[in-house]
Amino acid sequence: TFENDETYVRYCESIRGADVFIVQTGAYPVDRNLMELLLMIQAAKLASAKRITAVVPWFPYSRQDRKAKPREPISARLVADTLELAGADRVLTMDLHAGQIQGFFTVPVDHMTALPLFGRHFRDLGFTGDGVVSVAPDAGRAKVALRFAEMLDAEFAVMHKTRLAHEAVAVTEITGRVRDKIAIVGDDVTTTGSTLIAGAKALKEHGAKEVWIFVTHAQLTPDGLEALGKADVAGIVVTDTVPTDPLKRPQNMTVLPVAGLLAETIMNVFADDSVSAIFGGD
Repeated sequence: TFENDETYVRYCESIRGADVFIVQTGAYPVDRNLMELLLMIQAAKLASAKRITAVVPWFPYSRQDRKAKPREPISARLVADTLELAGADRVLTMDLHAGQIQGFFTVPVDHMTALPLFGRHFRDLGFTGDGVVSVAPDAGRAKVALRFAEMLDAEFAVMHKTRLAHEAVAVTEITGRVRDKIAIVGDDVTTTGSTLIAGAKALKEHGAKEVWIFVTHAQLTPDGLEALGKADVAGIVVTDTVPTDPLKRPQNMTVLPVAGLLAETIMNVFADDSVSAIFGGD
């Protein structure tokens, strides 16, 4: 990074004719990391790389995927356009906020999911069968929560919420049986944890025995980490698609690495093998 805050990148060896995989997650500082990724892609393109795959475990701006209010940008679409313009031949990402973001691209998108990692983790803890319920934090996550319920042979429920402001949420109703069950709430991304905390409180009020939370992209602020630590939840499980400060994270937080999943997917892309086979064909 130069004195005037501009970024400079250069490959120190020849990559002519190479299959290049550039790994860069959309973590803080988002704009700097995104700009660096674009410059790395363009540098590889100009260095005559054969195929360039952008590996972006957390796709930045993916929550801004539509115009919810007048005079707003569709930022996820702009990021997709710039990645293609820079020269990316393929994008490899994980648990997009909305699967339809794949439609913003004209190049192939490999959309991975951390759901099998979470499924294995909770099965290892012995959370399977009728005593467990998979809970969707909102209607948009219902399909994913249902798939997760099938993984654990568990029951299924949905929370209905009202968003009062950008980061303020009220849970109004729960559809499904949660009384005397272990409730597992899964989401793709959280920044303040307010939605999950409000959900956990509502589940407890509806008689859930204990509440567990899992999130793929834990973009938690220090305040968010503190609030989740104080919340009435038995455990929080996240992945490392976005780094979490080990000194500030709560005692009951478990971080699952996605490196193995990424490595396997990269290998299959490189060898022109099936990517969906890694996820059992789904």
